[in-house]
Amino acid sequence: MGAHRRPRQRATGGGRARTAATITLAGAATATGLGGGTGHADPQPTAAQVRAKVDKLYQEAEVATEKYNGAKEKADAAEQRLEDLRDEAARKEDRLNSAREALGSVAAAQYRSGGLDPALQLALSSDPDRYLDGAAFAERAGSRQQAEVGRVRKELREIEQLRGAARVEVSSLKSRRAELKRHRETVTGKLESARRLLSRLTTEERADVGDRASRSAPGPRESLSASAQAPNSRAAAAVAYAYQKLGSPYVWGATGPNAFDCSGLTQAAYRAAGVSLPRTTYAQIDAGRRVPRSELAPGDLVFFYSGISHVGIYVGNGQMIHAPNPSAPVRVAPVDEMPFAGATRVV
Repeated sequence: MGAHRRPRQRATGGGRARTAATITLAGAATATGLGGGTGHADPQPTAAQVRAKVDKLYQEAEVATEKYNGAKEKADAAEQRLEDLRDEAARKEDRLNSAREALGSVAAAQYRSGGLDPALQLALSSDPDRYLDGAAFAERAGSRQQAEVGRVRKELREIEQLRGAARVEVSSLKSRRAELKRHRETVTGKLESARRLLSRLTTEERADVGDRASRSAPGPRESLSASAQAPNSRAAAAVAYAYQKLGSPYVWGATGPNAFDCSGLTQAAYRAAGVSLPRTTYAQIDAGRRVPRSELAPGDLVFFYSGISHVGIYVGNGQMIHAPNPSAPVRVAPVDEMPFAGATRVV
């Protein structure tokens, strides 16, 4: 019995020892885990890291802005086409009503004389489908009003065609507006993320985000010099306009006269020079003749990033005027500030 008890005592003792060791190790592990959770918390990003992230968000927002601008241009065009179709349909309905009134006068005269021509009955019907179904009969009727009946028939068909085209434009417009909403949400989301990041920085650090490229405004001499070096008067006028807008705020989707996004500024500059440019960066790059970087002249449009998401107007000496982002107004900056993608000479 003793021999059996002794092993049990050793086993029990060993169990107590193991249990104690387990508790000790668990406590140590818990302490280490708690301490590690406090000691290894993600460090706050540095000002440089915040600036890099904000720059990336601004670039992504600008990509979405150009998509928004393109969708808005198409939506505006669809809306204009729809308005034109409605105007044309209204004019044709006026002509139809005039033709029907003429036939009505004839019908009244025939009624007074004892009968109404079947062709007139069809032409004066309020149901266009019924009229068109019976058009062949009207043509066979051989009445002296056949020319007027044919005219009514033609007007009815054209009105139906216009209404069909208008229905297509309404559908297109709804699609464009949904696309606009998606891009608007993307832009505002990116800009809000950038704003939250910037709020972590000091006033001096935030100022540095928006003012790293050019800290001194050019004087009238630089403006005159750039305009004088432009290849023609319209390019010179565009450059002069851009200089006049220095300090204007960046507002995405804006085309002036008091605020701009990047392609809005270049479009407005050339509009002031009497030249019509497309709305978006990726359309503006094809609006003229491509020129190599080594041959840039004042007035040339300079484009950046692989997706052609940013544009400025070249003013000479390796400088451009552009609308950078919401953290900085329209300003002069080096062309090599961003990844160069190409250049176009508009005129």
